[in-house]
This record gives sequence, structure tokens and C-alpha cells, in this order.
Amino acid sequence: MQIPSKILDEAIDAFAQLPGIGQKSALRMVLHLLKTSPENVNNFGEVLIRLRKELRYCQNCYNITAENLCSICVDPNRDALTVCVVEDIRDVIAIENTSSYKGHYHVLGGLISPMDGIGPSQLNIESLCDKIGKGEVGEVISALSTTMEGDTTLFYLYKKLKPYSIKISTLARGVAIGGALEYADEVTLGRSIINRIPYENHLVK
Repeated sequence: MQIPSKILDEAIDAFAQLPGIGQKSALRMVLHLLKTSPENVNNFGEVLIRLRKELRYCQNCYNITAENLCSICVDPNRDALTVCVVEDIRDVIAIENTSSYKGHYHVLGGLISPMDGIGPSQLNIESLCDKIGKGEVGEVISALSTTMEGDTTLFYLYKKLKPYSIKISTLARGVAIGGALEYADEVTLGRSIINRIPYENHLVK
């Protein structure tokens, strides 16, 4: 792609680093910004700077927050003994939109995927075990996507958590096999949480 300006070229490369954005899509975004008022572009840039500078991960569950603890973890009306394990922040948002869950979360930050070089040590698993070991958790609900990576991660978690005297459950299979959790509709996802079942029911005897 022949670009007539070095600044334009650098801007396109910057946008192309975003997931799912190719060079052509990046070019459209940059050209749109050139048509936008300087004030709106400045606001856009300031929001991005604040996003990177002020947001962090919750010290307890790894949700996104501007404080040390997220709004869910500090909410006294949430059930701290019930922890829903999810892959990333998008799943927290999806579940919260159902208004069917009133416990806490634990964000793994990914799924075990040997093909991508992602192992258990790269995920937030040990911190979950630490919370359980301190007696702070009574039930762990797995809300991982029903993909090969999700099932592999869930099986690993089950083996890690089985020695503890806690309930380990997973979503009812209202969520389509092989589907990502974030794409499930709110009604289906909500019912899957409410009708969760023991993980052992999924294992081959």
C-alpha cells in the first residue's frame, strides 16, 4: 500500500495493531479521523491515554477497575462465597447483563492453549487456589466457553480444585457447544447460570 505521508503511514500501522483490524480498515479509520474536528480527535486521544493510565486489574478478581478493587468485589450485597470463573472481561459484562448472578468473579485472563503457547502458569489460576485455600470460597462456577480450550481449562481447574471441600459447577448446556460465552443471548446465558450443574455430571464415568 503506497502511502503519501509518513505520519499517515504511522497512524495506519498504529490502528492495524488492534485485533481484527487490517491495513484497509485502519486506513478508513484514519481518514475518518482526518475529517473529524480537532476537538473530537483530541478528546479521543485523551480518552485512550486515560484508559491506559488510570485503569487497572482488580487485586481480588482481575476485573477492570480504576481502584484497587472493582465495584463488584466491594459491593456488600454480592455473595463473596460464590465465584464465577471466566476467561476475560467480556464474559463478566455478558453475565452482568443477565442480572441473574449475584456472586463474585475470577477472571483467568485467557484459556489454556498449547497451540498458542499458553499454559496454566500464564493464567490467574494460583490466585484462585489461594482464595479457596483460605476458606473464602464455597462454590466455583465455571463460565468458560464450550470450546476445546475452554474444556481443557475447565478440566485442569477441576483437577486443581478437587482436593478442596467446595462445590464445582458449570453452566447448563443452554450455551451452544463450541460457542463463545460473550455471543450467547442474555436469556439463555442467565438460565444457564441459574440451572448450573455439578461439573462431575459432564465427566465420562
